[in-house]
Amino acid sequence: MLGLLDFANNWIKSGGIVVLAFIIFAESGLLFGFFLPGDSLLFFAGFLASTAAFDEFGTHYMPAIWIVALVCAVAAIAGDQVGYFIGHKFGPAVFNKPKSRFFDPANVTRAEAFFAKHGSKTIVLARFVPIVRTFVPTVAGVSKMHYRTFISFNVIGGALWAIGLTTLGYFLGKIDAVKNNIEIAAVVIVAISVAPLFLEWYKHRKRRAAAASSSD
Repeated sequence: MLGLLDFANNWIKSGGIVVLAFIIFAESGLLFGFFLPGDSLLFFAGFLASTAAFDEFGTHYMPAIWIVALVCAVAAIAGDQVGYFIGHKFGPAVFNKPKSRFFDPANVTRAEAFFAKHGSKTIVLARFVPIVRTFVPTVAGVSKMHYRTFISFNVIGGALWAIGLTTLGYFLGKIDAVKNNIEIAAVVIVAISVAPLFLEWYKHRKRRAAAASSSD
């Protein structure tokens, strides 16, 4: 089985920054993109930009870190814009679909709960929560969130997420201890990103248990 680094490396190597940008775009705003590994790919893209990432022809297939960070930020912001317009144009009907391999109503429920709890700043906070970040822009569109407010938070969130993770991967890639254990570092990054989902699940489970015991 390919290691995590080899998996991400092959994806990026096969199509360069274009493939990377498409994956970030799809995960940010297209409802089927929730399963794509945005966090780890951003981290590895920054890491590869800091190392000698050469293809079989001796070409360095990752550009300078500032280009990688900028392209990823633009792709992330554009993805959220598309998600918002999908929700704004089609309304609640966009979520009225049966559960399938590429759509689970539970993911929408999580995004709606996250949006209801955090308000407008959800657009920024959700960037760092896998799955939720894919559905939140569409939820914002469905709820007719003011467009100027949305785009302001979208730019902030997209820039913080994309530039932050690629830059983190770039600088950690220059540290020998991290470079020699890059898969562990990536797992830690992903674990931190999914921690909010786990905490929400744990709180929900506690509330259900408390409600069940009080009704007895």
